[in-house]
Amino acid sequence: MSSRQRSIRTEGVILRRRDFGEKDRILTVFTRKLGRVGLIAKGVRNPSSRKAGHLETFMRSSLLIGRGRNLHILTQAEVIDEYPVLRESLTGIGYGSYVVELVDAFTYEEGSHLALYRLLISTLERLNQGEPPDLVLRYYELRILELVGFRPELFRCVGCTRAVQEEDQFLSGRLGGVICPRCAESSPPEARRAISSRVLKYLRHLQRSAYPQLRGLTIPPELIPGLESCLRYFLTHMLESGLNAPDFIDRISREAGSGPAG
Repeated sequence: MSSRQRSIRTEGVILRRRDFGEKDRILTVFTRKLGRVGLIAKGVRNPSSRKAGHLETFMRSSLLIGRGRNLHILTQAEVIDEYPVLRESLTGIGYGSYVVELVDAFTYEEGSHLALYRLLISTLERLNQGEPPDLVLRYYELRILELVGFRPELFRCVGCTRAVQEEDQFLSGRLGGVICPRCAESSPPEARRAISSRVLKYLRHLQRSAYPQLRGLTIPPELIPGLESCLRYFLTHMLESGLNAPDFIDRISREAGSGPAG
């Protein structure tokens, strides 16, 4: 934000929030014009506050932001899309939370990133419209890795650079992609993990396709855990830390599966 510009109107998605003092709240927001910013919403916890209902996690809102000394100040907020279908279940809340957690984890400072913002919005919209979460989230993970500069190499061995053959391979977070069985022999076991040729085939298809080309694609149920675990492994390695939302989603799924109706 320019030092001459005292306020700016933009839209943004709430990534996270925490209470501050008795009445205020500090927000982390990924905005269309400014990228990721920290905001203080003064008085938002007052029962009479008009802004409170427009600032829930993974909600998309129109914001008027004033320049502050340490934190920018949120002066106005109006919801654009609250993604109501996602908020109807704990699993949906988990999906929305995961989407914003990844953006939060991979971004650090102010700076517009329009492609990433569009990816964030389109992913929330697809989930809210009931498109298959396993397809939407795996596509999202691969695209966010590409946009932030960590695109995994899935077509050539990152060890010998030969084209990957139709056989089971290995995935290395340390090396940034697939390593063939021959190169894997000289790499430490902790630096790689096995990936089946079928899982790799689907990852490559997701990586090289635009989302409209993937509509109607059905991922075989037996491959879903492999796709998820491989990408989670790669993301965790790049972030050098774990993620909270996937564990929450897993716990909800286990509890739902153990219920009377399965």
